Amino acid sequence: MMHFIWIALVGFAAGLIARALHPGKDSMGIIMTAVLGIAGAYAATFLGQFVGLYKQGENAKFIMSVIGAIVLLVIYGLVVKKKDGGGDNNGGTST
Repeated sequence: MMHFIWIALVGFAAGLIARALHPGKDSMGIIMTAVLGIAGAYAATFLGQFVGLYKQGENAKFIMSVIGAIVLLVIYGLVVKKKDGGGDNNGGTST
């Protein structure tokens, strides 16, 4: 149980750092940043275990958690941009 709590705490910090390092404007709040950071830390942990970087039960290191959070922030940004119509604010007409 402590293993998952530690991943969540590291993920929260990684999410904050990833958001600061991620280029561009992010309009998401602290909750979504924390969720993506925690998900990035979990993804880095399980992916690292899958490819053999970490042993079973070993957490991802902080740098890998930040990288995982950045990857998820980029994916989230692309999904939100597509959902909003590509970010075109003038109704699709060019002036």
